[in-house]
Amino acid sequence: MVRGAAFLVAAALILLFPALAPNPFILFSGVIVASYACTATAWNFMGGFTGYISLGHAAFFGLGAYATGLLTGDLDWPPFVAWFAAGLIVVVLCVPVGIAALRVRGASFVIVSIAFVLILLLVAQAWADLTGGSNGLVVPRPFPDLSRPEHHRAFYFLFVALLAVMLLVWWAIDRSRFGAGLKAIREDEDKAQALGVPTRDYKLVAYLVSAFFTALAGGMYALWFGDLDPIFQFSILLGAYMVLMALLGGVRHLFGPLLGAVIVGSALEFFKLEFGDTQLHLVAAAVLLGIVVLFMPDGIIPAARDLARRFGPQGTSIREMTAAELLERNRAAAARTEADAPQSKEDRP
Repeated sequence: MVRGAAFLVAAALILLFPALAPNPFILFSGVIVASYACTATAWNFMGGFTGYISLGHAAFFGLGAYATGLLTGDLDWPPFVAWFAAGLIVVVLCVPVGIAALRVRGASFVIVSIAFVLILLLVAQAWADLTGGSNGLVVPRPFPDLSRPEHHRAFYFLFVALLAVMLLVWWAIDRSRFGAGLKAIREDEDKAQALGVPTRDYKLVAYLVSAFFTALAGGMYALWFGDLDPIFQFSILLGAYMVLMALLGGVRHLFGPLLGAVIVGSALEFFKLEFGDTQLHLVAAAVLLGIVVLFMPDGIIPAARDLARRFGPQGTSIREMTAAELLERNRAAAARTEADAPQSKEDRP
């Protein structure tokens, strides 16, 4: 009951945010937070289910953004057709990458993911004829007749719709046999493989699903922002933000990355507004990551749930009984004992 009411209140606040935003900057920040929520949730398809920590998911974000921009700008595809096609292109490109990357685990996987995004950054900067190089790439606006606030409002709802689809897919996987296999990999991959879970195939599917949704988030960002910079699109820092948001909220919870994105995204925009081009927002992000790792390794939602159980009403395995109930129970037990007792020789036929 309480959980359902909280969900309805949160959904209402999300949908009413554009109307409640006091100025265009707050609305702009809301779009940023919504895009962060999409990227963090997309990352969680891999990191949350399998336990593989990737700092290179910005590679999928950048590929989706640039593919969308090139299809709309150079080939004149309809914006949202190009956006969806970009996601499929990224999936195809990531099949061999995923097969190679998922051969390693732990720190080695983290290093491989970082290497992938750095390679793409160098390619995007060097291949100026295709990507615009360091000058970036301009993406045509899908709604040229809208004013800037209306443009932000439209894309806020588009990001929210994309997030809703991601959450629905995550929820379905979490309750499926496939999701159970992924969680077995997260807990003990060798034991899961010994029990018959096709770990290689399951990891690859999770990797591709995560890449697909991250690419869609990147493509949506390209259509909204309209100006792509390879240093931002292929930034390890963006991948680190995804990890921080998911860990802060709780990677094993459906709404964990969303909660983390609201907190981290709002904090980042606040620090940028208050302190301009300084690097204090990076310091704040690093401090927050340290707090999460030290004091809330499972995230805010599990920590809050444990706290509520600790200070809430305590359950007990002993039920209090009245004297009448106790007497009736004893009579019933005596009757069963008498009925089950073996008959004497005189009573036998």
